Amino acid sequence: MSSVVVGYARTSTADQVAGLEAQQRELEKAGCARIFQEQVSSVAGNRPELEKALDYVREGDTLVVTKLDRL
Repeated sequence: MSSVVVGYARTSTADQVAGLEAQQRELEKAGCARIFQEQVSSVAGNRPELEKALDYVREGDTLVVTKLDRL
């Protein structure tokens, strides 16, 4: 079974479209086969796309973020 590179992109507000697009470009350059993205504050506590990404990755896969504070 081959490993997959999975990306996760997040901005705190819907107004930060350019930031989300920049993260997407970086994740694509990193070779991410699948990118999960959302526009939600980390203090909200509810990040469904992050949960989906964590459910998606399997042993041997790599989860990539552009900066640790995006997690």
